[in-house]
Amino acid sequence: MKMKNAKPAPRKIKVNRQDRLFLSLCTGILAIALLIVLLPVMNIISSAFSNPISVAAGKVWLWPVDFSLESFKNVLKFNTVWIGYRNTIFYTVFGTTMNVAITLCCAYPLAQKSFSGRKFMSKMLLITMIFSGGMVPNYLLVKQLKLLNTFWSVLLPGLMSAYNVIITRTYIETNISGELAEAAQIDGCSPFQFFFRFVLPLSKSIIAIITMYYAVGHWNAYFNAFLYLNDNKLYPLQLFLRDILLNSKLDSSAFDDPEMAMMMQSQAESLKYAIIVIATAPLMCVYPLVQKHFVKGVMLGSVKG
Repeated sequence: MKMKNAKPAPRKIKVNRQDRLFLSLCTGILAIALLIVLLPVMNIISSAFSNPISVAAGKVWLWPVDFSLESFKNVLKFNTVWIGYRNTIFYTVFGTTMNVAITLCCAYPLAQKSFSGRKFMSKMLLITMIFSGGMVPNYLLVKQLKLLNTFWSVLLPGLMSAYNVIITRTYIETNISGELAEAAQIDGCSPFQFFFRFVLPLSKSIIAIITMYYAVGHWNAYFNAFLYLNDNKLYPLQLFLRDILLNSKLDSSAFDDPEMAMMMQSQAESLKYAIIVIATAPLMCVYPLVQKHFVKGVMLGSVKG
């Protein structure tokens, strides 16, 4: 007897010779790109977990040589690392919270067809993606606002991304229907209540996307701090990492013990790799959790508003 609710067998898709050739070509290109990206990453990780003497001798390539955590122990004794970590976490958490809040507050009105200035504001957003005031005017503006050498100078210039506003607006337009807003309004729901009770819960995917975008930007940012900050107590971790990679040496004045300073100078090569791993490890751990949302974010950005 045949089952009444049995699902039909999936149809086999015929793949011709041209399709196989195209798929093979794409697979080969992706494999080469993977190797180009993966090999340097493996070298950095292996060098960070290898003996500093082996790293200095150039014996490390893809696998750790004389496995050792000595470089990490020495890096964690460096006070600037802890200061940079503290500042970077603050900039990332506080800055991302502000960014997401401002982006949602700007995207939601632009998604409403009843908003009279919708087209004008959308065009203004697109203009900011093409043209910029430049570094010197931005610096003068921050200086006139008396924000130099404060954490606000790192957070406020990039408070909102026009691209993130556009993909958030597109998501709200395509996933939250006007009929839902009308039904909520008939039941006595105000626009603010509709935003907090309906729009935010239904926008978890896009919130995850823009949160990751902003968080990665804050975690990797160093240029604004380099431009606007003079106090090293406010420096993010990436600025400290930049100084080490460019100068190829460590500041011995940061250590109270002269012997520790001399040891750090002799192990500078392995310490650079350890600092790179320490600086990138948090993002490498968080990224797989939200990776599935990135494809949706790219698709949303490809839809015209």
